[in-house]
Amino acid sequence: MVKTYHVYIMTNVHHTVLYTGVTGDIIKRGWQHKKQLIEGFTKRYNCTKLIYVEEYNYPQDAIDREKQIKRWTRKKKEVLIQRINPEWKDLYEELLP
Repeated sequence: MVKTYHVYIMTNVHHTVLYTGVTGDIIKRGWQHKKQLIEGFTKRYNCTKLIYVEEYNYPQDAIDREKQIKRWTRKKKEVLIQRINPEWKDLYEELLP
């Protein structure tokens, strides 16, 4: 099995904050965010809704993309999210096997 890496964006129920992250296990990381097991920004701002995901084959590509997105304005991030998830629905369940 080929290892994949993901860049993702989480938000809260009111969509007032956006968190961009990178992981080598999107299922596990999404679950950790949903259960608020990770101390820091996502727990403090209740970011439990996975609204955007990109997949990469190489970790450095995912890290570079995460850094790129983190530098963007909120408006640019919103446009990115809207392209694949115009309703801002939670995509976590769609990732489960």
